Amino acid sequence: MYAKAPAPHSAMNSEMSAEIWKSAARVLEMNWSGDHMVPSRLLYPHQWSWDTAFIAVGLAYLNPSRAWRDLRSLFEAQWPDGRVPHIVFDPSTAEDDYFPGPGFWRVPPYGKRPAHGSTGLVQPPMHAIAAWEVYRHAAAHGAAAALEARTELAWLYPRLVAEQEYLARRRDAGGAGLASIVHPWESGLDNSPAWDAAMAAVPVDTSMLERFHRRDLEVADAAHRPTDEDYARFVRLALSYRDSGYSDADLAARQEFVVECPNFNAILGAAELALARIAGVVDGDVDAHRRRAQRITDTIVDRLYDPSTRTFRARDVRTGALSPARCVSGLMPLILPGLPAEYAAAIMAEAESARFGLPRRTGLPVPSYDRTAPDVDTLRYWRGPVWLNVNWLVRLGMLRHGYHRQAEELSTAMLRLVHRAGMFEYFHPNTGEGIGAPSFSWTAALSLDLLANRSVPTP
Repeated sequence: MYAKAPAPHSAMNSEMSAEIWKSAARVLEMNWSGDHMVPSRLLYPHQWSWDTAFIAVGLAYLNPSRAWRDLRSLFEAQWPDGRVPHIVFDPSTAEDDYFPGPGFWRVPPYGKRPAHGSTGLVQPPMHAIAAWEVYRHAAAHGAAAALEARTELAWLYPRLVAEQEYLARRRDAGGAGLASIVHPWESGLDNSPAWDAAMAAVPVDTSMLERFHRRDLEVADAAHRPTDEDYARFVRLALSYRDSGYSDADLAARQEFVVECPNFNAILGAAELALARIAGVVDGDVDAHRRRAQRITDTIVDRLYDPSTRTFRARDVRTGALSPARCVSGLMPLILPGLPAEYAAAIMAEAESARFGLPRRTGLPVPSYDRTAPDVDTLRYWRGPVWLNVNWLVRLGMLRHGYHRQAEELSTAMLRLVHRAGMFEYFHPNTGEGIGAPSFSWTAALSLDLLANRSVPTP
């Protein structure tokens, strides 16, 4: 464990770096729940899937044993079909403390898991990326940590492969080789405008919220959260998938929301590259993972790139239409090192435009939605605010494609933002004010990683 913050980021003074480090470490200590990390004590009392991955990246600098324990706790809840649930429920938390809680999902017992132990949805498969990052840093903590890392990596590898295979085989609703999401919650970008066109076809009945109480509005400002209309559609889609027995057969015909997301699939491809590195340690098939990563990259270009606007967009599998919204998810294919240079350049042009405004233009990280759009909402969740996790991914992509200056500027903007506003869930895209849950775990964890200021190896 670091006794103090590492050498300061080149554009940060040492006092500021130390303050951020200590603040982030306090958040991660406060949010540890014995065998897993909660995103926030205030609003999210269980374990979330892609949160766990981002958290592990930063937790590796403080306590790699906890990072491994957090990942293991999540994968102990993996379904027999390979899916990793988007929430693993803490049995010590009351049903009414979070909606929709375990009773809503009605997940039957499986493996060693009790009934109602998780949801049946998934989230972006960030876990192989996180596992490789924790492994890379283990040696800095001594021989025992290095040995632990190899053991944990060997335990995780077949489970990570099963996660990828589930998404590649059972969720390929479009038949072209990309994974589809069947609910906006699976994207991690819950109420993004990227889903508006597809969601418009989902009937809305807000009266169902009289039966299902929104716990989030008791502890968060309604102006910051998805609307009742959004939530009514969210509940309808969750009930539909639940009542199908969480079946993935004939998704495009049976489910009302089936979408190929550039963020989800870029992470799916990047995870294969991380698995190639892990396979090199545990004697897996390195080349097979690399081939899959390139296949996914090529298919993202073929299916999700809009040449008329030079942007990546979400595709509605049911209609074939690309979303008209310009969202941060469209920047995410940059994390794929096999993305041809012309497409990487197109993403950078989008990121540097007035729509997203990299720090050189705004002084702030990129927002979740086009700043110039007439319906941008600077307060409401994924419809405008700045989120650290997606900016961390954008920075990763910049480094992988050689945009080092822009990556440095983005890193500095992120660190200055959390130093000024605190470890919030998300931030106002114009003022940088903290919004949503305070003491948010992935904001803290990724701040630690940014402070460490390490280079990114070529996958």
